[in-house]
Amino acid sequence: MPALWIAHVTVTDAEAYGKYAELAGPAIAKHGGHFIARAGRYVQLEGKERPRNVVAKFPSVEDAVACYNSPEYQQALDHARGASERELIVVETNE
Repeated sequence: MPALWIAHVTVTDAEAYGKYAELAGPAIAKHGGHFIARAGRYVQLEGKERPRNVVAKFPSVEDAVACYNSPEYQQALDHARGASERELIVVETNE
């Protein structure tokens, strides 16, 4: 079943985070993911507000987790560490 990769992010270093974004996109695509929402308009209803929200759809939970653990994504993530505060979750859809 398809899965959604949902990230809530506060960027603290735009330059370093830009490098993360540059590398993360191809890593996500390599694992069958595609963005369905990225830094668009949002309304915070509950919980901690993060100004950047990203949703990517993957063929499965396993594909999303494989992407996260891949060398390509981990290389990208090195640029996000220290440049952002973030939460990331992968959830299976009911489709």
